[in-house]
Amino acid sequence: MPKSRRLLRIAGIALVIAATGSTTWYLTRSAPQEVELVTVSRGTVEATVVNTRAGTIKACRRAKLSPAAGGQVIHLQIREGDRVKEGQILLELWNADLQAQYDLSRQQLATAESRQRETCILAGNAQRESVRTQQLVEKGFVSSQRADEADATAKAQQAACTAAAAEVKRAHAQIAVSQANLERTRLIAPFSGVVAQITGELGEYVTPSPPGIPTPPAVDLIDDSCLYVSAPMDEVDAPKIRIGQTARITLDALPDQVFDGKIRRIAPYVTEIEKQARTVDVEAEFVNPTQAVLLVGYSADIEAIIDQRENVLRIPTQVIRQDNKVWVLGQDDTLEERTLKTGLANWAYSEVLEGLSEGDQVLLSSDNGKITAGTRVIPKPPQP
Repeated sequence: MPKSRRLLRIAGIALVIAATGSTTWYLTRSAPQEVELVTVSRGTVEATVVNTRAGTIKACRRAKLSPAAGGQVIHLQIREGDRVKEGQILLELWNADLQAQYDLSRQQLATAESRQRETCILAGNAQRESVRTQQLVEKGFVSSQRADEADATAKAQQAACTAAAAEVKRAHAQIAVSQANLERTRLIAPFSGVVAQITGELGEYVTPSPPGIPTPPAVDLIDDSCLYVSAPMDEVDAPKIRIGQTARITLDALPDQVFDGKIRRIAPYVTEIEKQARTVDVEAEFVNPTQAVLLVGYSADIEAIIDQRENVLRIPTQVIRQDNKVWVLGQDDTLEERTLKTGLANWAYSEVLEGLSEGDQVLLSSDNGKITAGTRVIPKPPQP
């Protein structure tokens, strides 16, 4: 057999073997896995701190009110949910005896003022009489004894006028005492707000709380024009928070809304509760008025923004594996592993300093947990 024919035969056999191997590999290779990918892009990344347990919406002013004295309710001019003005009478106890004493004090004041006018008029007249008598003594018409008597009478009348003035002051003080006793039977709103709860009904007896024995307040008054959120922060995160920092407030009752807030207070002590982490109470106020109906007592969360960077390369934090490794879509639709250098991060996004470029696609999730370098993948179709 000529040498050229042998070479052609060998080449043909090699070609057949290669084609057979290629066909076998193509037919036996594993099907690409369907995965969810996310594209590396630019955006804002924040470092935030969130409370460890649910916080609570509170009112800037809330008073649990009770009358200073005990007695029977004779006037109850409010209902739960009513809005009241500062200085408005909320309820009044039976006080007919105190009212009569107050009226008596006013009559005594009127009597004392009349007596003062009378005695002071007599004092003025006696003073003028003393002056005239002294003039007559100088002219020799009357004795000096008569002048002394007139002078003594004038001084006595003046003393009576002074005593009457003091009696008027005493009557004024008595009226003030009677007025104070009356006010002890009236519950007056210290500020404008909404009546949250009333304990007691018309005709029932209410009593103030004895020392050391708490009793339910007669009226719970809330100023809902000023609200804030108080929430416990872990003691490890507390040093990062500063008064005036921007915050976001979210409510379980309104899950689709996020409210702008600002840190207004950081407790100067650590709260230690048995079997719970040590925390620091932090308060955040609502920055902008909202049309949403916010109720005191709603559970709420505070997300304090510690740092913020805009227009930086970022990826979802959940795609980062142990040791800052991620799966990146490479050539031929295969995955390759890369190690990242990250910067600012939170539960949603992490800043990428090195290891990725804008537009790279990173593995977000896979139906099959067995992912290795070189695994062929195809993106999942978008969900409707």
